[in-house]
Amino acid sequence: MAQFENPVLPGSHPDPSVCRAGSDYYLVTSTFEYFPGLPIHHSRDLVHWRLLGHVLDRPSQLPLRGVRASGGLYAPTIRHHDGVFYVVCTLVDGLEKSGNFVVTAEDPAGAWSEPRWLPEADGFDPSLFFDDDGRAWWTATREVPGGRPGQTEVYLREFDPEKLELIGDEHVLWSGTSHDSVWLEAPHLYKVDERYLLLCAEGGTDFEHSVVVAAADSVTGPYRGSLLNPVLTHRHLGRDHPIAATGHADLVRTQHGQWFAVLLATRPYGGYVYNLGRETFLVPVTWEAGGPVFSPGTGRVEPAYDVPGLPAHPWPETGPTDDFDSFDPAWMFLRTPDEVFWSVTDRPGHLRLRVRPESIAEPVTPSAVLRRQQHQSFHASCDLDFTPAGPTEAAGLVLLQNDDHHVRLLLGAGREVALVRRAAGREDVLARTRVAQGVVRLCFEATGQEHRALVASGAEDWQPLGDPFDGRMLSTQAAGGFTGVHIGLYATSDGAPSTSWADFGSFTYRGLKD
Repeated sequence: MAQFENPVLPGSHPDPSVCRAGSDYYLVTSTFEYFPGLPIHHSRDLVHWRLLGHVLDRPSQLPLRGVRASGGLYAPTIRHHDGVFYVVCTLVDGLEKSGNFVVTAEDPAGAWSEPRWLPEADGFDPSLFFDDDGRAWWTATREVPGGRPGQTEVYLREFDPEKLELIGDEHVLWSGTSHDSVWLEAPHLYKVDERYLLLCAEGGTDFEHSVVVAAADSVTGPYRGSLLNPVLTHRHLGRDHPIAATGHADLVRTQHGQWFAVLLATRPYGGYVYNLGRETFLVPVTWEAGGPVFSPGTGRVEPAYDVPGLPAHPWPETGPTDDFDSFDPAWMFLRTPDEVFWSVTDRPGHLRLRVRPESIAEPVTPSAVLRRQQHQSFHASCDLDFTPAGPTEAAGLVLLQNDDHHVRLLLGAGREVALVRRAAGREDVLARTRVAQGVVRLCFEATGQEHRALVASGAEDWQPLGDPFDGRMLSTQAAGGFTGVHIGLYATSDGAPSTSWADFGSFTYRGLKD
């Protein structure tokens, strides 16, 4: 039988949530400080996914100005009911807005509504459940007032899907598998065989992550944790296992009655470090004694499974090179742009970035467009036509974990290309070279955690710039936070005024064999 490979969404696609509408499946993931927010992917076989768009693609929907790295949008949930799609989510540490909200659409491709903010909704990681009696319910996680660090509880309130507001009394459903459990979160409710199942994550988002369940005869409880908890975890497999930190699951039933779960996990490499962030995996689920069995037969997330019993539906694949005939929706920005600083029409066949004072080392919106790193070994390169007009102007490639952990490969004044590493806020110039006038080609390549920079003038062969450098400084373990590495095209005047622009003729990204 044909098999599919995990992860089904490689690169930084954490906190997946999925729903089905007829024979179509829709999936959203967290995006934190990146704009547009909450990519929505579409599938017809649960294996092949295409980027349909973003739930929050208008500045009015997503106030991210000044949001810290790994702040912003946490843990969305998507649901479909009576012809309407609902997404609920939490905006964390926003300077203009923070808290929980709901948006709706009749077509998941958009346009989605303006957010309906819910100041009455405590906590984070919200979810919606539509019961078969016509009532709808909101669940979320909150820290226990006066509790120990990491002590959380899941609560429930009724939700009015027409007024988009919480109503009625509040019910605390569960506080975890033991008296000392931490970070019970990501609650999702389901009704299976006339019983209510509460599916949660527990243990934090790293090595101790897990999936746990509780069940009740009534939607308001009382809920009792399963004796089989955790129903999924990899923490007992050790830090050398190729898949780790499994958790934050959401269940979906196919139109043919099969069950699957999407969940996040990581793929450490070069030791227990990972640069790709938390990725989206798919596992089969069966039911025994009223509870879910994840990955039956092994009880762990496998790198490959038999394909679901659905007609295969691959989408047309795009090539590795973006020639900027249009602006690909896979490109993202840091935080919400206040102005348009990019164009693919000013010079057809090029991405033009305005050179602006903002720096990628600050919690601002620099002139940068970024895409996820999706392979442990990769090639990323660009063609750049740029003439700096001032001593601080520069443009080129960046490997970005956050504002304090990244590597820049930029063409600057005097036709100097500099390789600069920023780690924990400290900057080191790793290598420099000068290039001839005209188009310069810039490249990062990685073989596992060994990274190197390459430079070429025009059509000349690639030449290494400096020695290989260790990519572990770009990992979550070094930088903290919740995101993976993003690869970007970037232009800056580093605080000085500028009227310049940088033209990128193409960008190529492809995975390499390890």
